[in-house]
Amino acid sequence: MRKTTITTLLATAALATLTGALAQSAKLTDNVIKVGVLTDLSGVYSELAGQGSVKAAQMAADDFMRANKAYAGKVQVIGVDHQNKADVASNKAAEMIDRQNVDVLMDLPTSSAALAASEVAKTKKIPVMVVTGGTTALTNEKCNKYTFHYAYDNYMLANGTGTAVTKKGGSSWYVIYPNYAFGQDLNNQMVAAIKENGGKLAAPSDATPFPNTDFSTYLLKAQGIKPKVFGTMQAGNDLVNVVKQYNEFGLRKQGIGLGIGLLFETDVAALGQDAFAGALATLPWFWNLDARSQAWAQQFEKAFGKKPTWAQAGVYSATMTYLQAVARAKSDDGDAVVKALEGHKFSDFFARNATIRPQDHRVILDVYTVQVKPKAQAKVNGDYFTRVSTIPAARAFMPLSENKCKM
Repeated sequence: MRKTTITTLLATAALATLTGALAQSAKLTDNVIKVGVLTDLSGVYSELAGQGSVKAAQMAADDFMRANKAYAGKVQVIGVDHQNKADVASNKAAEMIDRQNVDVLMDLPTSSAALAASEVAKTKKIPVMVVTGGTTALTNEKCNKYTFHYAYDNYMLANGTGTAVTKKGGSSWYVIYPNYAFGQDLNNQMVAAIKENGGKLAAPSDATPFPNTDFSTYLLKAQGIKPKVFGTMQAGNDLVNVVKQYNEFGLRKQGIGLGIGLLFETDVAALGQDAFAGALATLPWFWNLDARSQAWAQQFEKAFGKKPTWAQAGVYSATMTYLQAVARAKSDDGDAVVKALEGHKFSDFFARNATIRPQDHRVILDVYTVQVKPKAQAKVNGDYFTRVSTIPAARAFMPLSENKCKM
C-alpha cells in the first residue's frame, strides 16, 4: 500500500510539473489571456445573455485557472454592450481588440452584430466564438477562418422544430419573423423545413419591425387565414410580446397552434409556462437535462442568483473550450488557437458528442426537441421542458454537402 501511495504521489507530482512546464512555455500576449464578452447588456436580449453571459465566462475562466495552476491570475474577462446594433458591434469589437488587447470575442447575440464583429475579427486575426447569434451565414456564405459558431443556429432550430411540428399535424403555417439578419435567415430555414416535411404556407411569411411591441396586425391576419400553426421567429422580449398577445387574441382556443423558432428559459419565466404549454422547440441544452447539467446550473445560480439560460451555459462551454485550446497551442496567437480548435472533439456538461468541424467551424453537438410543460407538471421552479427527442449531432446541423463555406 505504501509503495502504491508513493507511486501515485510521484505520478501526480510529475503531471503537475509537466502541466506547469507546458503552461510556462506558453506565449501569452501581455502575459494574460483576455476574453471579451460582446453581448447585449441593456436591450431585448439582456436577460437571456447579458450579465449572465459575462458571469458564465468568468466562471469558466476561474475554473480553468484552478485546474491549471500555472495560468492562475492570467485570464481576464471583459464585458461590453453592443446594443444589438451592427455598427456598434463593429466599433466595440475593434476597440476591444486594439485598445484592450482582447484575445477572443464571445457570445454575440443578434445576428447582424455577430456578422459585423466576425468581419472585424477576421481582419484582426482574432478568434470569435458566436454563441447567441443564430444566422447560418456565419459558417456558410460569410464564414471565415477566425469565426466559430457554437451552441445552435437557424438550420438546427428549423430542422428540429419545423420537422417535429409539421409531422405532428402542423400541415399549414403562417409565419412572422423580425426583419433583420437572424429573422430573415430563420424564416428561410423554417419555411424550407416545413415544405420538406409535407407542410405548406397558408400565406406568405411577414416581416415585423425589430424590436416591436404590437403584433395585433399579424394575429388578426392569422385569425382570418386559420392556419394549423402560427409560427413566430421572434426572440427575447419580442417573443414574449407575441405569445402574450397570441393568448389574449385566443388563437389557441381557435385551434391555431403555436410554433416557436427560438425559445429561451427567460421567455417562459416572463409569462409563466402555461402561456407556452404544449409548444415545441429545439434547444442545445436545458438546466435539468441530467445530473451533470443540474450540477453546473446549481453553481451558476449560486454565483449569479438565477438559473442559467442555455445561452449562458453555452458561453461557459465556449470559453472553456477556447482556453483549453490556448493551453494545447501554448499560445494565445489567433492562428495557433484556430489550429488547436479545428477538428477538436469533446463532450462537456453542455455540448454532448461535440466536434468543431474544420471545414466551416460549425460546432456540431447533440440537441433536443422539447415540449413546454403545464405549470401543474413542474416538479420545481424552472422545470419547464419535457424532452421529446434527442437529435444526434450528425443530423442536427446543416450537412457539409449543402454548405457554401470557402475559407
